Order: sequence, then structure tokens, then C-alpha cells
Amino acid sequence: MEPSNLSRRRMLLSTGGVMALAGTASLTPLSAALAQEKAKTQAKALPAYASWKHADSLIVHSANTIETKRSAFGSGLITPLDRLFVRNNVAPPSEQIVADPDAWVLSIKGVKNPKDMSVAELKRLGLVAVPMVLQCSGNGRAFFPEKPSGTQWTVGAAGCVVFTGVPIKAVLEAVGGMEEGAKYMTGQGGEEIPQGLDPNTIMVERSIPLEAIDDAILAWEINGQPIPLAHGGPLRLIVPGYTGVNNVKYIKQLAFTKEQSAANIQQNSYRLAPVGEKSNPNQESVWEMPVKSWVTSPSGEPGEELKAGKVQIQGLAFGGMSAAKEVEVSVDGGKNWVKATFVGPDLGKYAWRQFVAGVDLKPGKYEIASRATSEAGTVQPEERVPNNRGYLNNSWRDHMLAVTVV
Repeated sequence: MEPSNLSRRRMLLSTGGVMALAGTASLTPLSAALAQEKAKTQAKALPAYASWKHADSLIVHSANTIETKRSAFGSGLITPLDRLFVRNNVAPPSEQIVADPDAWVLSIKGVKNPKDMSVAELKRLGLVAVPMVLQCSGNGRAFFPEKPSGTQWTVGAAGCVVFTGVPIKAVLEAVGGMEEGAKYMTGQGGEEIPQGLDPNTIMVERSIPLEAIDDAILAWEINGQPIPLAHGGPLRLIVPGYTGVNNVKYIKQLAFTKEQSAANIQQNSYRLAPVGEKSNPNQESVWEMPVKSWVTSPSGEPGEELKAGKVQIQGLAFGGMSAAKEVEVSVDGGKNWVKATFVGPDLGKYAWRQFVAGVDLKPGKYEIASRATSEAGTVQPEERVPNNRGYLNNSWRDHMLAVTVV
């Protein structure tokens, strides 16, 4: 369930915004312009640090932004690493930092016994595996009619993976607990800061509320293997239910602080600013993910042909901070809905669920949509919440597909 302050902010942002966008809400998400954007980005080569990925399954927007194609999610719950999206706010460090993962050192501050601990030492404190959705805050940005600045993600800046590491609570116990008055857990990334620049202008340092530490971990493995550089190795802060930017890569400092980080990425970036307004620290920070779903098959990609008759509509759904409870599917643009069936195992409240709905389709044009409901009772909304940077888009209408059956 959304925190009350976030709910209020989303409601305020919606005021005036939804009405202004009402005339564009029915536009087909896979427009000709979007298809052209995909074709353009698809031609770019994978960067060296991600050269091991499956190029045909990905859309390379830039060296630091790589998206999974809608058709490439497949029918498995866990997203293969070679298909998992990549998002870096700053160019990643040297590959040398993952050559000896156990030697990476984390500084722990804002605790009763501050200390530096290597990954090898952290491994002695405990072990837990967390299946979870990892999703960029801007996933779905391409569907905003205002075309906010930033990567024009459609659905592919997300994946479901299993992170393995030590619980934050176990680390805290090992250092005597946090200092009095702490309100935030603040993680600082290990990206290199060019000389002469104010670190706060470029440093990746994110602060999140202390309640987020209950299920948070320091992870050194993803899907059973050491975390590669592309995904934040050798050590990454993992906060289940929170958007990707809060899961700090190459974490080199973990602090428990009274105030949020002074870094620009905390103070001004990733804020829910109204359309046309600049972000500022008084606006709600982008932390928790909302309930969301989308259809993966059919994919709506150019060249796809659907034959009339029985069609299995497949997709993915998650509840954000709670499990996905149910999913409905529509083939007529949301006029009528049928209940879908979950398939595959339930990996816990932070992971997504696969769903399927069998429908009979005659030749013609269809608008296929999915709508999820979380265990907390939150229903995926029809409309997006307008905001200046295109964050947290979980509109089922935006993610709807236009398909032709022959």
C-alpha cells in the first residue's frame, strides 16, 4: 500500500494533469514514432562492459541505458542476466573492481562501532536470497505525451531476479546498531568522480527511509553468480520494492543518517515534480514502486502476426510493496475484462507473477490490456500520474497493445 504522503503527492500531481491529457490517453502506445525510436536505438552496439549480453533481445538506447524487448521476457519467471536491462546514472567503474569481489571494502558509518568490512567479512555475517522485481524509475516514460527528458523506456527497464547477500539487520548487529536519531539509510556508489568536480553534482548517493531496511540486503550474487559490473558488482545495496536507483551499485559506503544525502541525485533528481516545474527537495522522492502489469505475448512488435482462433495472452504482474493478488485482461481497450490465471511458482511478495488468459479472437483489430490488483488492495490505474520526468508510470492504458488478427 502506498504511504499516505506519496498518495497525496500523486493525487496532487494528477489534479489538472489527467484532465489535460484525457484527449491523448487513448493513443496507441506503440505509435509509429515509438517504432522509429526503437529501430534507431536497436542499431547501436552493446558497450564493452555489457558485451556478453544477448544483443537480439535488447534495445541499446545508449552506453548506459539498455532495454529488454517486450518479446524477450520469455515464459520464465527469472530474467536471464544476458537479457536483463542496464541503467547507469554515471559511467561504471573499471572492470578491475570485479576481478576479486571478496576484496571490495564497504565503509559503515552512522553506527556505534563504525568500521570498514570487506565482502569476504560480510559473507560471514549471514545469507539470504531475495527474489524481486528490479525496475528503473522511468520504465514506461516513452508513453508520456510530453516526452519527458531521459531514456524513452517502454516496458523493458525491468526484470525479476534473485539477489543473494547479507541482511542489513545482520550488518547492523555486527557494528552495535545505528546511532541515535538516524532517519535514513544512505548508500554511496563507487563510481569514479572526475577531478575538479563537486562530488555532490555527480555522485550516486541515495537515502531511503529506515523502514526499508527490514528486507534490505547487501548482495554479491545475482541469479546464483557473482554480480557483474553491468549490474552493480562486486557489491550492491538491494532494497526490495524500491525503484532501481535506490538499489545503489558498487556500494562503497553505507551510512545511517539524520538527513537525506546532499547529492543532487537525492535532492533534485528522482522527485515527483509537476509537469513543467523543476524538481526540488520539497517534492516527494521516488522510492516505492506501485502495482503494475503488462502483456508480453503478443508483443505488438513489427512483423508479428496473430492467427484467428485461440490465443494465449501472457504477461507479468507485480504489486510493488506487496504481492500481486490478481490480474484481469481486456481485448477491447478496457471495456470488458476477464480474469487471468497465474502460472508458475510464487516467489514471494517482491517478485512478479506470470499470468495467462486464453481468448478466442476473430480476424480484426484488438487493443489488449492487463490490469493488476495487489494484496494491499491497490488496483493498477487506467491513467498515468503526470510528472515532469516521467516516473512511476503504471497506467494500464499506456501499456496496452494494438494488434491485428488475420
